[in-house]
Amino acid sequence: MPKPQFTENQIYHIYNRGVEKRNVFLNEKDYFRFIHNLFEFNDEDPVLNVNYYLTSKSTGVKQRKKPRKLLVEILIFTLMPNHFHLLLRQKKEGGIIKFMQKLGTGYAGYFNKKYDRVGGLFQGRFKAVLINQDSHFIHLPYYIHLNPLDLINYGGSTSIVWQKEMEFLENYRWSSFLDYIGKNNFPSVTQRDFLLEFFGGEKRYKEETIKWLKEKKENSEKIKDIIIE
Repeated sequence: MPKPQFTENQIYHIYNRGVEKRNVFLNEKDYFRFIHNLFEFNDEDPVLNVNYYLTSKSTGVKQRKKPRKLLVEILIFTLMPNHFHLLLRQKKEGGIIKFMQKLGTGYAGYFNKKYDRVGGLFQGRFKAVLINQDSHFIHLPYYIHLNPLDLINYGGSTSIVWQKEMEFLENYRWSSFLDYIGKNNFPSVTQRDFLLEFFGGEKRYKEETIKWLKEKKENSEKIKDIIIE
């Protein structure tokens, strides 16, 4: 898929997965490290020391004394065992390319050292789609946040299924969903004001997520042309 021309203040759906579809997050520490990198590498300045740590009790990313100069706004993220989704808005010329290079190289270096491997970790360069239609913009945040539901398969009536799915999402830490519904998880990583204002706030976003769940198949059809997997 050819990459779009990245321009300032435009929104892009970014995706990449492990080479040969391999898992790139093998345990909790790997997820924490990638989320830490989302925060730390979103800066015009180079990262001089990435040896911060995150524990399972963390509710955010360790702040630095020096303010960051953001390359992108990370609107939404979701991490899955073998891939990740990001919704980014570019803030600086070349910001997305620079951020994704830092993110991919930094995490691959960490992963290869930890697991004693060599070579590329991700399946080539990341994929990206410009979000420039209202229908795409309205539905894509829900699609990205609901991606973890691929990890489960609940049977039963429709009413029972969506309730179980919602419960699962509210206990899945590796995305920005909890922060969007008012439960602090990794609040420092994402810039949520723009989308929360558009969707009517945290309570409304949760309500609309439930509606989206109830009509998941129909809603997914509306964005099938920009879904990148």
